[in-house]
Order: sequence, then structure tokens, then C-alpha cells
Amino acid sequence: MSNKVDPLAPPLFADVAGDIEVSFEFFPPKTEKMEETLWESIQTLAPFAPRFVSVTYGAGGSTRERTHNTVARIAGETSLAAAAHLTCVEATREEIDQVAEAYWDAGVRHIVALRGDPPRAGEKYSTHPGGYENAAALVEGLRRLHPFEISVAAYPECHPDSPHAAADLDNLKRKIDAGATRAITQFFFEPETFFRFRDDAAAAGITAEIVPGIMPVMNYASVVRMSAMCGTDVPAWMARLFEGLDDHPAARQLVAATLTAELCRKLYAGGVRQFHFYTLNRAELSYAICHLLGVRPGASAAI
Repeated sequence: MSNKVDPLAPPLFADVAGDIEVSFEFFPPKTEKMEETLWESIQTLAPFAPRFVSVTYGAGGSTRERTHNTVARIAGETSLAAAAHLTCVEATREEIDQVAEAYWDAGVRHIVALRGDPPRAGEKYSTHPGGYENAAALVEGLRRLHPFEISVAAYPECHPDSPHAAADLDNLKRKIDAGATRAITQFFFEPETFFRFRDDAAAAGITAEIVPGIMPVMNYASVVRMSAMCGTDVPAWMARLFEGLDDHPAARQLVAATLTAELCRKLYAGGVRQFHFYTLNRAELSYAICHLLGVRPGASAAI
């Protein structure tokens, strides 16, 4: 793709018709204040009528309980479609099945099925005794329980544990063949990354919907750390654009919204019509980006 600027081109976003669908990811709050922020964010973004909102999940009883409580509250108190993350980490098949059954009983019909990361940083992942081996096995298990809608993860720049990109695509295909509905990608920062991956997935026989995961940069240093853990490339030009903005949060938000919306505009030009936003429980950037993409709140909120 050319980076040349046409001085006679239409204004930015003038060619974006708003004919897109969005979804949002949140994480379970740890404190009362975080809970307040989360629900303010949900209320702010709900009028965009997202396809679903997902809530992340980690190993351990407290995280599992917080995730369930958050998802159950969304399902019970709003008209939003709630999706619960579920991982294979540190649990037997029976324990995971019980969690899935509890979600079904709470009215949750959508699971984001993930292998999950090792519970302790630096450790190599290993299957829990009696647990699901990987995300493909988890998808199969969920399919045996109920007709869940199931989303799985995809890695445009290859999962850190995969030996190479071809093996990573094979793993994605196994998850889709096991019954997953769609794949949502890890975040990335250049449109070519997604387009290349989408073409490679099609060549590998993957026909399911692949939704780009979009991470607005709220804190550049934090994004660099997260990117290093998941194998995402951070282009050098991003460092230049965020340099000097640590003490200027409002200016940093303007830069972040502009960069992320431009990424989405280029994805839109390449045929993308679904976007999944990693909100980090803050609504402002996702709201601004949706607005720039032509999405407008509906007549009434979904809360």
C-alpha cells in the first residue's frame, strides 16, 4: 500500500459510510471504583448497538468469579449480548464444563474460547491434569454441552508459542473446524499485517469470519510491554508520535484516536466491516473512533 498523500483526495473518513458492526472487550473490575468506571463505559458504548461485549478471564478462583459476575450482570441487566472468555488454564474439563453450564444458566450464549496463558509469567504452558489440551479441544467440549456461539483467537503475527506461521494457521483451522463461529485477532498496528493474514488464512482453507482486534493506545509504554509479550510489532513511527506526551493525557488521547481511526479507515477500504475494540474499560477512545467511522448512537441506549 502506498503512503503517498493525494492533496486532492476527499477529507479523511468522508468515504466511510458507517456501515460497520462493532464489538467491545472489557475486563472484570477489581475494586468498587473500577466497577463504577466499567459500568460508565458500558453505558457510554451501549448506544452503538454492539454485536456483543466480551469480558476477559484468567486462571484462579477470584478472577473466574469476577468474570462470571460481570458477564451475568451484563446479561441480566442490559439488552447487550454478553460473551464470556473461557480458558483451559489450571482447571479440569469437568470444572470448565461447570463454568460453561453456569454461563448458559445465566443466559450467556456466546463464549470466547481460549487456551490461555501460563498463570505465572515466564513459565511454559502445560496442560492441566485432566484439562482441555488446547482451544480446539475446548471448542469441541463446548459444542457438546450447548449450541454456544464461539469466538476464538487469531494471531496475525504468529502466536509466541507457535514454531512458525504455517503451524499457527493450522491451529486456527483446527479451532474453526471444531465448531468456532469466528476468529478475533490479536491487536496489530498496520493494515498490511491484517490483510496479509487474511489472505494467508483464506489460502489455508479458513472461510470463517476473521474480525480485527483493535487496541487504541492509551499508554504507549504499556502497549510496548503488552506487544512484547504477544509478539506484536510496534512500528518505529509510533514512538515518534507519542514521544513527549506522557504529561499531556488529553493530547495523547487525540493522537491515539487519530492513529487508531486511520488504521480502521484503511481496513475499511480493504473490505473490513467488523471491528472488535479492546477498550481497557475506558470508553472515550473507542467512542471517538466509532464516531469517525460513521457509527452513531441509536435512538435509545441498550442499558
